[in-house]
Amino acid sequence: MNLKKVIFFQRILILTIFFSLFVMSCQSDSNVLVEDIGICTDFNNASILSASGCSYIEESVGRFLIPFKSEEEFDLILKKAKESELSVRAFNCFIPGSLKSVGPDAVHQEILEYVEIAFRRAQKAGVNYIVFGSGGSRSVPKGFSRNDARQQFIHLCTRMAPIAGKYNVVVVLEPLNKKECNFINSVAEGGEIVKEVNHPNFMLLADIYHMLMDNESPENIIKYGDLIKHTHIAEKEGRAAPGTHNEDFKPYLEALKKVNYSGMMSIECNWDNLESESVTSIAEIKKQVSMLE
Repeated sequence: MNLKKVIFFQRILILTIFFSLFVMSCQSDSNVLVEDIGICTDFNNASILSASGCSYIEESVGRFLIPFKSEEEFDLILKKAKESELSVRAFNCFIPGSLKSVGPDAVHQEILEYVEIAFRRAQKAGVNYIVFGSGGSRSVPKGFSRNDARQQFIHLCTRMAPIAGKYNVVVVLEPLNKKECNFINSVAEGGEIVKEVNHPNFMLLADIYHMLMDNESPENIIKYGDLIKHTHIAEKEGRAAPGTHNEDFKPYLEALKKVNYSGMMSIECNWDNLESESVTSIAEIKKQVSMLE
């Protein structure tokens, strides 16, 4: 084989490798939203979910971190969780309704003492994300100034964020639909509060179910995409598992793709049969992501 042919085949080989890497890169980009799909449930259900394609569990602060209970009781839970088939990678159900974040009965100091325990235990468990939904805590009482409530909430979160930072925890603010809470009902509203708190350990969550419930535009995901660090998903009808009623999530998934979202996506829904529906719901999310342009 002469030198010209050797050079020719070398160039073909280089082009082939380059093309293969390009295709793999494109495939990776298209799947970035589905690499880490988890389920909000008790970690004791991990054995049921092990064959579903579920990547992780999103647990409850009250059930797992038990801030009102002793360290010994928490250590027993943690020991059992470390033997689980799936890791816990996020927590929700953050602040109980008995601890008011806003209104005349707000108890900020008690909340800060509570979250210090929660954050420290989250770090001990190796978990970095805690979801701040907590509608019972943050709902604005009837007759109380919404502007005052907003300032109270921002003040609380401004004090909370550095504590989260101390334990390498990121609090993600979850906008809730208007049927569940009367305060922070959109990604836009939540995004503006996150901007005012202005701390790297206090960021934003986009919940597609809540967005669907209040007909919030996917454009808000694009507008506040740089703040979004976690996501939730469920169908609008009955808060069912994805794939139950074949609802279309693609506009919201497309928006997440446009902002290069690469975090986790937790299914937070009502289950009729966790074992079977978890398989179909994860497959449905992956299918819709694969349909994006």
